[in-house]
Amino acid sequence: MLWAILGRMPDAIIAEGLIKKYGRLVALDGLDLTVPEGTVTALLGPNGAGKTTTVRVLTTLLMPDAGRAMVAGIDVLREPQRLRAHIGASGQYAAVDEYLTGFENLEMVGRLYHLGVARSKERARELLDRFRLADAADRPVKGYSGGMRRRLDLAGALVANPPVLFLDEPTTGLDPRARMDLWDVISELVAGGTTLLLTTQYMEEADRLADAIAVIDQGRVIARGTADELKTLVGGDRIELTVDHVDSLGIAQQALAALAVGEIHLEPGLRRITIPVSDGSAALVDAIGRLSAHEVKIHDVGLRRPSLDDVFLTLTGHDAKDLIAGDPGAELEPATEGTVR
Repeated sequence: MLWAILGRMPDAIIAEGLIKKYGRLVALDGLDLTVPEGTVTALLGPNGAGKTTTVRVLTTLLMPDAGRAMVAGIDVLREPQRLRAHIGASGQYAAVDEYLTGFENLEMVGRLYHLGVARSKERARELLDRFRLADAADRPVKGYSGGMRRRLDLAGALVANPPVLFLDEPTTGLDPRARMDLWDVISELVAGGTTLLLTTQYMEEADRLADAIAVIDQGRVIARGTADELKTLVGGDRIELTVDHVDSLGIAQQALAALAVGEIHLEPGLRRITIPVSDGSAALVDAIGRLSAHEVKIHDVGLRRPSLDDVFLTLTGHDAKDLIAGDPGAELEPATEGTVR
């Protein structure tokens, strides 16, 4: 195969020059994106960056104003009905019928995919076992916990064994245990050859799951690479220290300004200050001396490598906590026909 000769997997998702406007508001501004087969790409970006709009375009739920997109070798704009049989999608909120049982929800999805009665029932039981929901299969979903509903929603996206999967904030609102359980399921899917495009507000999630990360801001991909490549792009070490009193942050910032090779970041609520430096160990010793001279008492101090939070802050100018579900497309998008699981 050609990809074997070139040493690169073919792309399961291709977006070129996507533009989407809502009146004077530009949600996508010539967005370009590729996702190789059998890999995970995470989309990161501040609120309003265009993450959800991108997913909605690629899953046929929203028409772009310009550009082209191919998913699983199918033209998204020309053959949306055909594409829907080859993709699965799970949105920011679990799209399940709480008055049906877990089994009935999945069986219904199977019938919508025209799997037939017998296969729909068989597939529903398979997925309930896989997602550890078998014991709750015949209970109404309204009695499910948030984590159970999220697992059921993801199971629904997999009923037709889609080769390409889109997950928009799949673990939002879950407790740490439920989140890690979903991470394990997602890892298994990708190991089995599924291609995944993921939007997330959790840096740790992107770091753990993604083969590549695309940072979106103002409707464009402004950086792309592995987590390590993006961290290297930001460069340098970080001195991270906590002072005894919040009033000391301003003094500390002034005292350490000469050491910084980038923007100093303050977190008053945590009494924490982060300073990007070029020579980590020497700068750390110097910083402690400068703070002592200014009589700033240190509660905790350490030296660390750049994190994805640092990457996000440096590239977008936003703190990673600004990553919240949705973008203008989620609120302003008109009603569309059809449903994609």
